[in-house]
Amino acid sequence: MKAKSTFSLKDQLFNAAKVAYLAELLVAAAPDFPAAQFQQEVVDAFPQLELKERIAHIAARLHAHLPADYLSALAILLRALPERLDPTKTDDDFGDFIFAPLGHFVALYGCEARYLAASLAGLREMTMRFSAENPIRYFINAFPVETMAFLNDCADSDNYHVRRLASEGTRFKLPWAQKIGIDYREPLPILDKLFCDKTRYVTRSVANHLNDISKIAPDLVVETLARWQASEQQSASEMAFITRHSLRTLVKKGDNAALALLGYGAVPDITIANFNTSTPDVRIGEAFQFSLDVISHSDQSLMVDYLMDFAEGGRKVFKLKQVAVGAGETVKIRKKHPMRLMTTRRLYAGTHTITLQINGQMFDMLTFELLVE
Repeated sequence: MKAKSTFSLKDQLFNAAKVAYLAELLVAAAPDFPAAQFQQEVVDAFPQLELKERIAHIAARLHAHLPADYLSALAILLRALPERLDPTKTDDDFGDFIFAPLGHFVALYGCEARYLAASLAGLREMTMRFSAENPIRYFINAFPVETMAFLNDCADSDNYHVRRLASEGTRFKLPWAQKIGIDYREPLPILDKLFCDKTRYVTRSVANHLNDISKIAPDLVVETLARWQASEQQSASEMAFITRHSLRTLVKKGDNAALALLGYGAVPDITIANFNTSTPDVRIGEAFQFSLDVISHSDQSLMVDYLMDFAEGGRKVFKLKQVAVGAGETVKIRKKHPMRLMTTRRLYAGTHTITLQINGQMFDMLTFELLVE
């Protein structure tokens, strides 16, 4: 038996109110734009469309109602854009998804040699309202030399949304986006520029980019981070964040080189005691609770995680604690793990197992029964 979430991301991001807002902007840019017809055509199709399909559908309806000449249509879209996102912010300013179809329009209808300069300039402007990380990948694949040169210039921009585009758009495994054909090492000069950025929005993208690469070239990622650390071009605290975030997949796998770079390379000299649960049966909406004592036999740094194996199959790693301990010291850990509905995973009744992972090494395990009513 499984439990389903009722939350709808596609309806939150793309709905009648959002479409009306976009139509108003288009009418302001081109008074003869048929706003009412556009809105009806777009919204009527929403019930049958998933999130990415809605983006493509809106772009198609834009193409139907804007001038047939691509450059004229692009000019209207650029005039319709609202003010740029606040340049004084440093994070959590992704923009409004309703502008995603504009970038998709450029990718679908402007990815041609004759339009290349205008399209790239248009995406640079659009990304300051909503990230153009997916549309730019069409151009990387079609015009790799020219587009990578453009993105290298973007990495020097004074606008952090444009700088982030250079990193995010070239990610090897960008979620929800088409694959790119360039070698995964080709964007490294861009990352070498951006790891010392003063904006977390950019450095998080850099770290996510390295995390992508770590799945195929772990040694390269560890070497790159070590080189960046040695350069001292980034603050110690932000470099620590970049390192942790870049290595998260390798840490979950217990990669020795990644753990060593983080200071957790040694095999833990510990004893696990009192590892038990007070909730052997858990219902949806409740929390699985467990506790344990970690007894240290020497001075050391410990990264304590736990792996959850789900009843239906699959495994996920969760963080517990990172701590420096002395010989003879005991670390007491208490944890509540909510078993609530998520949009990214359905929950199934049955036996779930957690296994302790400390400095990449597997230790004891517990089980509990998830009850779905």
